Amino acid sequence: MAADPFEHGWQLDQEASAITFLSIKKDTVAETSQFAAMSGQITERGVAQLVIALDSVDTQIDLRNVRMRFLFFETFSFPEATVTAVLDPLSLQDLPSRRRKVINLPVTLSLHGAEVELESEVAVTLVSNDRITISTLNPVILQLEDFNLMAGRDKLQEAANVTITPLGIVNLNLAFDRRAPGTPVLAVPATSGASAALETAGDFSREACIGRFDILSRSRSVNFAPGTSRLDQTSTSFLDSLFDIVSRCPDLLIEIGGHTDNKGSAAANTRLSQKRANSVVRYLSNKGIARARLQSVGYGEASPLVPNDTAQNRAKNRRIAFKVLN
Repeated sequence: MAADPFEHGWQLDQEASAITFLSIKKDTVAETSQFAAMSGQITERGVAQLVIALDSVDTQIDLRNVRMRFLFFETFSFPEATVTAVLDPLSLQDLPSRRRKVINLPVTLSLHGAEVELESEVAVTLVSNDRITISTLNPVILQLEDFNLMAGRDKLQEAANVTITPLGIVNLNLAFDRRAPGTPVLAVPATSGASAALETAGDFSREACIGRFDILSRSRSVNFAPGTSRLDQTSTSFLDSLFDIVSRCPDLLIEIGGHTDNKGSAAANTRLSQKRANSVVRYLSNKGIARARLQSVGYGEASPLVPNDTAQNRAKNRRIAFKVLN
C-alpha cells in the first residue's frame, strides 16, 4: 500500500465519472442534466484540475441541448468550464488506513468568463491502491449572476416560454486511476468544440435544421460595428458554428434576415439591415456555402420582436435571423 496518496499522480476515468446539475423551471419542476465529455488529473503535488466540455451538455432532448449550448452557455465563445483545487497531503496522509475521508475542499470554478472561489465538502475514497473516487456530499449551489449567465437564462426563458430559477445545483462523482510510474505530468487535454456535442454525425433532418435555425436566431450573437455592416470580431466563433449547421443542412435554402430597431428613418434602417444580412451571407459563402443556398433580406424595423420602448427591447430587435425557405 502506497503511503503517499498522490504518488505518480492520478488520471480521471471519464467513463466512471459524472457531473450532474439540477435546474428548476416554473418554480416547482426540476430537470437533471449532465456533461458527457470531461478530462482531469491530480498531480503528484495534489493539484487537481477538471476540464468540462460544455458542448457535451446532455439534457436527453436534442434541441434542448442546442438551446443550452447556444443560448445559455454560449459555447461558441466559452467552450469549457474548469475546476481547480489543491488537495492537502496532510489531510489525506492516513487515507490508506482509513480508506475514506471527508474534507472541506476550496475550489476555483472558471465558467463563462468568470472565476469564482467556492468550497465543497467532499468524500475521498481509496477504492484500491490504484483507484480513488471524489464525490460531493452536498450539492454545490451556483448563482447564475456570479457567472454572467443571467442573459442566457433570459434567452432560455424566451425560447421555452417558462420561468427558470436563477441558480444551478451541481453534484460531482469522479473516479481517478493512479498513473504508471514514470508517466509524465501533462496539461489536461481540452475536450471541447462541436465534436463533443451529443448529436448524430452527418446531415441533420429538416426538423432538426428548422429547430436549430430558430435557436440561432434567438442567440443575438451576430454583432456589427455601430451603424455599419462590418462584422465585429466577436461574431466569428458564432458564425463558424452557424457554418457547421448550414453545412449539415445541405438541401435547404436558408434566409438570412437583417432586423433593426426603430431609431433613425425606416429607409435607412432597411438599407442597413440588408447590408448586414449581406455581410453574413458573404462570410458563409467565403467559407464554402454555395451562394445559391443563401438568400439575404433586409427587414429594417418592420418586424420587431418586442415594442421598441426600452433600450433592452431595442437591443432584442437588432438581430440577424435564420430560417428555412424550402
